[in-house]
Amino acid sequence: MQKMWSIRLRGKRKLLRKDSRGLSPAISTVIMTAAIIVLVLVAMSYGQRYLASSIAQNEFSTNQQFMLTTGLQIDNVAWMIDRAQTIQYSSTYGSLEALPNALTYTITVNNVVWRTFHTGIILYNVPTTEYSLGKNYLSVLSQGNREFLQNGSAAPDTCVYAIEKLPMSDGNFARIVIVPTIRMMNTVVGSQNYVQFYLPLLTNGTSPGLSQSVTLICRNVDQDVTAGVTTVSITASFPLASKGFDSSFFPFKTMTETRTFIGPNLPTLELYNGTVSVSIGLYA
Repeated sequence: MQKMWSIRLRGKRKLLRKDSRGLSPAISTVIMTAAIIVLVLVAMSYGQRYLASSIAQNEFSTNQQFMLTTGLQIDNVAWMIDRAQTIQYSSTYGSLEALPNALTYTITVNNVVWRTFHTGIILYNVPTTEYSLGKNYLSVLSQGNREFLQNGSAAPDTCVYAIEKLPMSDGNFARIVIVPTIRMMNTVVGSQNYVQFYLPLLTNGTSPGLSQSVTLICRNVDQDVTAGVTTVSITASFPLASKGFDSSFFPFKTMTETRTFIGPNLPTLELYNGTVSVSIGLYA
């Protein structure tokens, strides 16, 4: 009897050993399948992030041209009351913003403060989680140098640049920025010399966000005149500096520009400023 129990136990041990060998390939297959699934999911996640980054990069590059066009249209609109222009853009990750009273120009004539002007700026913002230019990146995209006073009839009266300044109070963004600047011209009529300044001033219009577009409308054009000018000094200052829109945010090399005039025939200064309202998504 004892011998029979011994035979039966040995048989059960053999069966257990056979079952163990049979389960090993199945377990290996499950582990390999799980590992492959994990690798596929990781690859898919990486691919999605790369695709999103590529789309954001392409959008940023494309909308550089949109912002350059908008800067040129500001000059076309600013000097004729009620003239309007709408420019369309397309973006999945970026957004357009009109920021009022971000920049102040103070004009001093013959060492006396003559006029002070406040203007807004236009921002195209892409979160750095989607696309990054690199911390402290700055590149001027428009014609002209990094001075806010440009000389000549072909000189721009806006500066368009790309920047990534971190941190900022409104979030971390790669940005394309349009900033109004001043165009200076010299003319002679008979025996009289004239110096003309042209400065567009951006104000916020209504922005219902019905479409991806910006609408520019000239609301007013003013002229100021003063004669016998020996020196003109213009200083840029930044009312929103506490929010990060300070001198390091703007592309200007110097914050004060001065022009001196000598001779018996001192010029007359004519200053033109055109008020342009900026509306985001005004038309569906």
